[in-house]
Amino acid sequence: MLHHIAIVGSGPSGLFCADALLRQRPDLKIDVFDRLPTPYGLVRFGVAPDHQGTKAVTRQFDRLFAGGALRFLGHVQVGRDLPLANLRQHYDAVVLALGAHADRPLGLPGEDLPGRYGSMAFVGWYNGHPDFRDLDPLLDRPGAAVIGMGNVAIDIVRVLGKTRAEMATSDLTAHAADKIAAANFTDLYILGRRGPIEASFTSAELAELGKMERVRPVVKKSDLPEALPAGLDAIEARVKEKNLSILHEFADRTDEKPIRLHFLFNATPDAIVGSERVEGLKIKNGPTLEVGTVISAIGYRTAADGDLPQSDARGVIANQEGRIEPGLYVVGWAKRGPSGTIPTNRAEAKTVADLLLADYANDAAPAKQGSAALDAWLSSRGVHVMDWACWKRIEAAEIAAALPGSPRAKLAAWEDLRKHRQ
Repeated sequence: MLHHIAIVGSGPSGLFCADALLRQRPDLKIDVFDRLPTPYGLVRFGVAPDHQGTKAVTRQFDRLFAGGALRFLGHVQVGRDLPLANLRQHYDAVVLALGAHADRPLGLPGEDLPGRYGSMAFVGWYNGHPDFRDLDPLLDRPGAAVIGMGNVAIDIVRVLGKTRAEMATSDLTAHAADKIAAANFTDLYILGRRGPIEASFTSAELAELGKMERVRPVVKKSDLPEALPAGLDAIEARVKEKNLSILHEFADRTDEKPIRLHFLFNATPDAIVGSERVEGLKIKNGPTLEVGTVISAIGYRTAADGDLPQSDARGVIANQEGRIEPGLYVVGWAKRGPSGTIPTNRAEAKTVADLLLADYANDAAPAKQGSAALDAWLSSRGVHVMDWACWKRIEAAEIAAALPGSPRAKLAAWEDLRKHRQ
């Protein structure tokens, strides 16, 4: 009998799945585990700090936890503090919502030089992820390059290019705000191996780059086709047409601003140049960009700990429509890869929830003990859970420390977060 479910990961995919399960089975008891003391995963640590509208989805998740059927167990690393095998002993079903937290390697000479960062680490640094609080990236040269043509790359160059005043209503961390404000950029680069039609950024994010106070997008007219190729479906064609229109507008601009943001299409990175640190980025059959910082935003893969299932060659956990094996499921980026927007996870999570409930529709086995047995197991091993009340103390401290106009001043150091343990 299905009654106790564990969800590993408190990001949008896991919480959308919990919501879908409870809408159909409000009698279920669901425990949500996260290795961090704070919930919301990608919403807190991946969404750009100046996109507060996107982060508003957390209000829905707050209501879920307030309903009483959902419990948060933070600061518990499933796979290590709590082996998956033990978790499965106590719960009727387990859903893995692990996300994708490992940067894909560039595979270039020089990628280990100081000054080269993966986007997971770099975005985590400015978004207050405690694992990356002390990254302290090198931002001391006039040039910086971001490799990638998706929304993450767009976010990074926008955060680097905006003024402190433009970020005043964001939740950009104080340590990142100070570091970026002290930088003296004159040239930012965003580059990818393919052309403007193949770029995967969305129109709204692209258009934002043309509205920054001190940054002028620079696009070569010769890189832009006048029309779309045949064969695109209607929805894709609308997005691509809008992108192309925005890029043409950028190419026509002649205004002067302190920072130039260069779009380099059909540009394949060949090597990161430097001896003691990044000094440049060599483009295959092209120039060497004079940059002191290189950030790769080329995708992520799922990296699991302990006895959690490992990702396959695609960077995801092998599954059949969300089922890994009987009683074990996967949702979100760990299931399909790092694609889509926050709402993309809602429909997919419902599909996996439907699959799980169908699998147990005729199950007559006795329900497992769930949290009652699990809590005793964690206590016996000295695992210090940080629950929803701990998170609310963290949240209250962040809100109280916020500067005028900002929603919060994020606590980003492990020791500061752990101070709010019970």
